[in-house]
Amino acid sequence: MGGKLEVRSTIPVRDKDDLSLAYTPGVARVCTAIADHPELAYEYTWTSKVVAVVTDGTAVLGLGDIGPAASMPVMEGKSLLFKEFAGVDSVPIALATTDVDEIVDTVIRMAPSFGGINLEDISAPRCFEIEDRLRAALDIPVFHDDQHGTAIVSLAALTNASRLIGKPLSQMRGVIAGAGASGVAVCRILLNAGVGDIAVSDSKGLVYAGRDGLNDIKKALAADTNKAGLTGSTEEALRGADFFIGLSGSTVAENAIATMADDAIVFALSNPTPEVHPDVARAHARVVATGRSDFPNQINNVLAFPGIFKGAFDVRAHSITEGMKVAAAEALAAVVTDAELSEDFIIPSPFDERVAPAVVAAVAAQARAEGVNRI
Repeated sequence: MGGKLEVRSTIPVRDKDDLSLAYTPGVARVCTAIADHPELAYEYTWTSKVVAVVTDGTAVLGLGDIGPAASMPVMEGKSLLFKEFAGVDSVPIALATTDVDEIVDTVIRMAPSFGGINLEDISAPRCFEIEDRLRAALDIPVFHDDQHGTAIVSLAALTNASRLIGKPLSQMRGVIAGAGASGVAVCRILLNAGVGDIAVSDSKGLVYAGRDGLNDIKKALAADTNKAGLTGSTEEALRGADFFIGLSGSTVAENAIATMADDAIVFALSNPTPEVHPDVARAHARVVATGRSDFPNQINNVLAFPGIFKGAFDVRAHSITEGMKVAAAEALAAVVTDAELSEDFIIPSPFDERVAPAVVAAVAAQARAEGVNRI
């Protein structure tokens, strides 16, 4: 009863001396010190280690637009994972608005209370503008996990699948079903990692330059993908493809998977129902991953976001850069040793105690290398 979270104090209040130190009059000295030197807030308040988990409830898991109140169990769960997997405190915040300007304004106004902003379950394409505007306005990390968490873990898994089959990313052609928040982010990080070519599809078929009705996000995607100029369906594009990543909630026929290249890689990530059943995919693909915990190779964002924020907080980074995301993916992939790597083990379990420390260290080191750290 009463949700998954509570607030606990970090100091005792046993008597009047403790009370006067924790609150008035002793707290006034801390307040005036911060007023004179705002950076002291990071040392003397919780802002240096607390994330705001912010949603408007418009794209919750596989449930869709269920509103802010109904989204809270998921946001509480997210906060629980932050704490359990990286020791990061967070506060779930569900906003009763879907207006982009209102969301941006609200988050900016409450940002002084937090060390980072994790955007969650906000529908596309609004989520892209919200994140971009907040990153430009704030000097603390802003991270849309539906985009970048999925992208980081997908890159790590594909990197290890590439190791397993002995084919470099640069020689691979892939297909991504879904041009929403996660599909676009996965595509971008894979292109940055050097994947040879990717065709992306939405509900109307493949995205290509000159297609009618593309929004600005998809126009930019069309300019950087689909070098072959394919114009058909997802299933047609799979012929000869090296990998498939499903992020659309649609279905893909077995006979389409069967037309993929030898040693094909299939990440059917829609939940709760993958685009193709893993057992069916395994009949034709060498490596299969899903978003589910009851099959091998779960692509789970919890492998990334807790360690990413902890790493950023450790060096007081003012943003989370593309380089930090790639560093997180590389560190996550490296957790799986050559001796462990197999068709059913291309990505570690969230409960692998090596995961969070590896991601934290990689993110912190990359932040320092790029000069976005404060300490």
